[in-house]
Amino acid sequence: MAGNSERRGATRKAGSKKGARVGTGGHSRRALEGRGPTPKAEDRPYHVAAKRKAAAEKAGEAAGSSGRPSARAARGASGKRGGKTSSTHEIVSGRNSVLEALRAGIPVATVYLASRLEADDRTREIISTAADAGYPLLEVGRAEIDRLTDGSVHQGVAIQVPPYEYLDPEDLLDRAAASQTPPLVVALDGITDPRNLGAVLRSAGAFGAHGVLVPERRAAGVTASAWKVSAGAAARVPVARATNLTRALQEYRRAGVFVVGLDAGGDVSLGELPFAADPLVLVVGSEGKGLSRLVREECDAIVSIPITGGVESLNAGVAAGIALYEVARQRTE
Repeated sequence: MAGNSERRGATRKAGSKKGARVGTGGHSRRALEGRGPTPKAEDRPYHVAAKRKAAAEKAGEAAGSSGRPSARAARGASGKRGGKTSSTHEIVSGRNSVLEALRAGIPVATVYLASRLEADDRTREIISTAADAGYPLLEVGRAEIDRLTDGSVHQGVAIQVPPYEYLDPEDLLDRAAASQTPPLVVALDGITDPRNLGAVLRSAGAFGAHGVLVPERRAAGVTASAWKVSAGAAARVPVARATNLTRALQEYRRAGVFVVGLDAGGDVSLGELPFAADPLVLVVGSEGKGLSRLVREECDAIVSIPITGGVESLNAGVAAGIALYEVARQRTE
């Protein structure tokens, strides 16, 4: 027992294990000090975001020097092979469509050019216009541009554009007022194929329409397919989107615009098209169902295009083009 008590009361020698301390007293203040805010991912050299940032900067330097960085730089900057378009962007392909978009000043995220591209006047203008605007030009292989455009006919050229910005229906009337000509608008009722929308845009641009009106739901929008078929007209002819097509037509009528529907069962022949010289909305229905009941009730006249007995009906793009030509003809007489 004495030995135990002696061991308990014995003092520790200098340099031996330290005894307990009372309180922290700031002894570990340095260990508790923070190291500042956590660096951003792109500022951490070991992080994949930093590597992508470095690749993007390298691609930008290459664009500034040669104007056509390699596909490898493009893949590094995007994190995906070839910079696959996101859900918020569209790929527009084809020399005419791309050139018209660039001429119209459409914002472009990236210009893609196929390797060993056969140059012509259009491609030279595409490259010079994109370079003047400071858009990135990326040279990619044929297989890569095929994948970007989903196998469509791209002629070795494609661009990535931001989402289409739709106008409001009344904006089309403002555009007509600015041109000092009677409003001419094409409204689409039940058209769900974007290729039909593209064809209508092409005809609208050819015959002086001030815009195209589409419903917000259950209707074709300005997608890559519409861009392609429009041959660039989507860059020049605005598209307005209506929450409710019937209400939009009612507003047009209150503004003094006549509404004429195109339907195979119409009681007026296209050659006798009324209101051609007046403010006018041409409403085109779907090839199968035609005009919906509510839209038909808003029409001041229903016009049909005479066709031979072997054809049941015309698709929306063809019908709109024929009707727009007739309006243009009557307005120039």
